[in-house]
Amino acid sequence: MKAIIVANGTLSRDMAIQSLLADADLVIAADGGAVHLQRLGVSPDIIIGDLDSISDDALASFKSEQIPMAAHPARKDQTDTELCIDYALAQGCREILFLGVTGNRLDHTLANIFLLRRLADQGITARITDAHNDIYLVLSDLVLKGVPGDLLSVIPVSDRVTGLTLTGLEYPLTDKTLHMGTALGVSNCFTGHEATVHIDSGAVIVTKSRD
Repeated sequence: MKAIIVANGTLSRDMAIQSLLADADLVIAADGGAVHLQRLGVSPDIIIGDLDSISDDALASFKSEQIPMAAHPARKDQTDTELCIDYALAQGCREILFLGVTGNRLDHTLANIFLLRRLADQGITARITDAHNDIYLVLSDLVLKGVPGDLLSVIPVSDRVTGLTLTGLEYPLTDKTLHMGTALGVSNCFTGHEATVHIDSGAVIVTKSRD
């Protein structure tokens, strides 16, 4: 079961997003993410959060459609996006795509990227997509499709990453050890239509970027 969580960050590329939303089993709006969905003409299956960033118009519109809303207090220990993850997992979702979780608030962007670690630890397939990047957190293996010239970066986010092996890229690596704080894996690029990332231990963030 696949869920899409739409938050209140930056969202663009409307036509591509509508295609993604149509493919989801469950569409969850994290508070103000409902405004993005209203603009796209898409009704979420549920709206979750403290409801402090949803517009009055979107709130009234989705209430008139009787869209379920799980309201939480503003003073809470979890972000709205985290609450949406809890809901998706409780519904049995094994794949989660995040939209609108990057933007001007660096604290929220970083927190949302590192939420991918929680999901990776549970064996959940997850990624963040925005106008310029697809973002993954990898603990073992990742296979990505692309075209020659597509950009791919691998950034260690654990003290030590062992066995890093990259194929299908201009700068391949075999059984490399990296330590957090290096930029060695930044700005590689596809040589064909598929690239693979493998690590034996540790954790890396992988971004497939569009300039």
